[in-house]
Amino acid sequence: MYIDFLQTLWVTFKLAGLTTIILMVVCLPVIYCLTFCKFFLKPIVEALISMPMVLPPSVIGYYILVLYSPRNAFGALLSSHFNINLAFSFTGILIASIVFSMPFMVQPLLSGLRSLPDSLSEAAYTLGKSKTVTFLKVLLPNIKPSIVTAIALTFAHCIGEFGLLLMVGGNIQGETRVASIAIYDEVQELNFKSANQYAFILFALSFILLSLIYGANKKSEVWKVI
Repeated sequence: MYIDFLQTLWVTFKLAGLTTIILMVVCLPVIYCLTFCKFFLKPIVEALISMPMVLPPSVIGYYILVLYSPRNAFGALLSSHFNINLAFSFTGILIASIVFSMPFMVQPLLSGLRSLPDSLSEAAYTLGKSKTVTFLKVLLPNIKPSIVTAIALTFAHCIGEFGLLLMVGGNIQGETRVASIAIYDEVQELNFKSANQYAFILFALSFILLSLIYGANKKSEVWKVI
């Protein structure tokens, strides 16, 4: 039982950690394009990225599960050519978690970039810096609180997700069983002691992450005043 408990926590934190790291890398070119590139489909792209914030997790989970199905082109391609079945696997819930958590990484970073004065970019361009260098070495270092917020929110959102993971990954011990699903199972079995252990760990971690976010933002406000 104790091994199952630790295994469930390991899957939970591994999923949240990998999701956050991958999104931090993937979202940099995304926010670069949304900040510097001008194209008429930009509002549609932003809307698609933000959809997981307003849609029920079960809706996203259903479409991802349909995409994974061998009865559809993508799932059939993976199954027949690579012998890969993403449904009810850790890789499957990782991809689903990345899709579902993307707006929690993108929105704080975009808000931080859009709050910066234009003079920063203009000064860098005057010195002969390219857009890429300006983005990486001038703009990003000036939105550190937004970066902290994006990382903390993404991680916290991942460890608390339930419906999407249950639909896409099921409840396989050591593979797709995460703490949020374990809490539901333990309550169904009237095992409140174990449910409380999972719940307390998630509660404490979420509290720490939110404190980190508010602390970083408060520090930023103090420096602006100074």
